[in-house]
Formats: sequence, structure tokens, C-alpha cells
Amino acid sequence: MENTPFSTLFAEICDKNDLLHYVTPELTAQFERLTELMLETNRVMNVTALTTLDKIIPLHYADCLKIAISIPEGATVADIGCGGGFPTLPLAIVRPDLTIVGIDSTDKKVRYVQRTADALKLPNVSTLAARAEELAQDASYRESFDIVISRAVARLNVLDELCMPLVKVGGQFIAMKGAAGQVELDEATHGIGRLGGEILAVKRYEIHLSDTSEDRTLIVTAKTTPTPREFPRPFGNIKKKPL
Repeated sequence: MENTPFSTLFAEICDKNDLLHYVTPELTAQFERLTELMLETNRVMNVTALTTLDKIIPLHYADCLKIAISIPEGATVADIGCGGGFPTLPLAIVRPDLTIVGIDSTDKKVRYVQRTADALKLPNVSTLAARAEELAQDASYRESFDIVISRAVARLNVLDELCMPLVKVGGQFIAMKGAAGQVELDEATHGIGRLGGEILAVKRYEIHLSDTSEDRTLIVTAKTTPTPREFPRPFGNIKKKPL
């Protein structure tokens, strides 16, 4: 594979973030093609606010790849609020062993994610247009996923009630948060316990851009007991009075 501006910067950013093991010709080509498809779609639909390589690579790709090591081999994964495909698409590229369902309430977003996964030949991705609080009341999905992930969707004391009911007992909920992750955890701890969860790990790290860095917090919750049937409540109730 010949060097391109993308491949050069991808290698540089991966190196800064201890992700060099993902810098192979095949994976680099996949991420470059993903970028092309995303920016092409972004001209007619709001997929991402980040439109330059120096922001896309660290803040979308490196950010998502940092969590790949936290997911067990062969897990079934639900990405709640998958939006423009993050972390669904980066995870699917580097972890073909995972079975990932990208879930979002906006139909055009999940159609974009599925179309892009198909173009990238990622058979481990499927999508679903649904609200998490309604999906969790469906016996086919409730407590059915090994791992549920969410990135930049809502504060943790709201997010936990949307996500925890979908996690099977013995599985994990992974919340991708920024610098204020510990503050959000402090206000959500009681609710997590009521939903059948127990904090397993809080991981703090930095995402390094070319000339600066941003703080991140990964909050991993283990599902230890079934979520009571009363949860999740309708979204209006969740937002008005978080657990």
C-alpha cells in the first residue's frame, strides 16, 4: 500500500495512542475507505461534525479503538445511540470476532451505518432503528447482549437505565465518557446498583491528537443480577427523575 496523507497521519496518531498494532495495510485501507464514505455522506446528511483528518483519526478512530481490548473474544455487542457509526464501525473493522448491532432511534442513521458496513464488507454488523428503552421491553433483546456500549449519548444517570436492561447477567455495560466521567459516575452509582450492576473498573486515559490531547474515562459496569422488570421506564420519566 502506497503512503497517502491518510495512511501517514493514521500511523502517527496510532503511534501516539499506543495503537500501532492496528497499523497494517489492510486495516489502514479500511479506515481510509470509511473516511471517504463518511465524508461523502456528510455532504448530504449530518454524520459527523469532524471533517478533517487531524480530528477524525484521533477523536473518532483512536477513541473507539482504545476500548477494543476491553471486549471479550466473540462477544455479542450492542452500540446504543450508534449515530454516525461510532464505535460500531471501527470496532467491526479491527474485531471481526465480534457480532455488533448498531442501535439508534433515527432510521436514516442506522441505514447509513448498515450501508457503510456493507460497503466495507463487514458481515459482523447489523443495525436496528429503535429506542433503547422500548427495545429493552422486548423479550428477544432484554438481557441478551454480552456487552452494551454507548458513546456521547446522555449523562450516565440516564444512560444506565437505557443500557443496563439489555445486558445479560454476567455481561458488561461500557460507557465511553470524557473528562467529567467520574462526576457522572458519582451521581449514577445508586441507580446502577438498582439496575443490577456493579462498577467493575474506571479507566482514565488521554486521546492524543497531533499537538494536544483530550481526557477520556471508560466506565465498565458488570451485570451481576437481573434488572427489575419495572426498568427501563418511559424516556420522559428517566430524564425527569434519573435513578
